[in-house]
Amino acid sequence: MPKDVYEAELFRLQAELVTLQEWVRATGTRVAVVFEGRDAAGKGGTIKRISEYLSPRVARIAALPAPTERERSEWYFQRYTAHLPAGGEIVLFDRSWYNRAGVEKVMGFCTPEEHARFLRQAPVFERMLIDDGVLLRKYWFSVSDSEQLRRFRSRLDDPVRRWKLSPMDLESIARWEDYSRAKDEMFAHTDTPDSPWFVVESDIKRNARLNMIAHLLSTIPYREVAQPKVKLPKRPPADDYERPPRELFTSVPDHAARLVGDREADA
Repeated sequence: MPKDVYEAELFRLQAELVTLQEWVRATGTRVAVVFEGRDAAGKGGTIKRISEYLSPRVARIAALPAPTERERSEWYFQRYTAHLPAGGEIVLFDRSWYNRAGVEKVMGFCTPEEHARFLRQAPVFERMLIDDGVLLRKYWFSVSDSEQLRRFRSRLDDPVRRWKLSPMDLESIARWEDYSRAKDEMFAHTDTPDSPWFVVESDIKRNARLNMIAHLLSTIPYREVAQPKVKLPKRPPADDYERPPRELFTSVPDHAARLVGDREADA
């Protein structure tokens, strides 16, 4: 897809997401979107594009760290319920309770009994959310093994993305088939008519982002909400206020000007 076509359509969809946000805020709707899939499948990049122009007071990202000792003793779903949306909120789960069906199952972080219990309880948990009015959407980002490996390799020497190569990411290369079997078993139990999984083919990142966002918008019956007209007030004339001299304050050094000067000097 040409970059200009992608950027134009992405911006159009982002504008629609703002319309969705205002409808959610005005109606008190609760929206929860689950992002799951292989490591390096493109979940994070899609979440960034969704949230780019949204208010963090309405749309927030839930990316939970590893559970604490106390959380391990709780009911498994307990720590996730604290992050569910209240009225007028959108929550984007960058991974979710499905950790138990994926990494915890494959890496042995849960017992077979805990895994089996999760597969029984997850559809019931989600049915409770839906019955209570939460709009729940679940997306699985599917990436081929060759493309995943290419993305991992591209991170090796990238100073801003090297941190994404966690031990779990590296382990997932050797355990590709184990993760495939775990995903298939998860789908068999949790891809239900009430709460289906929507699969996003993500070998081409641009396509995946547009496809996912367009689909999400198509599943929610939002509408444009009338907004009050905004009129900037006139600035009143300054009477007896005089701004203090800049020299009285500790200013940030002009790094940008130095860069320009260095470039001109090199030229």
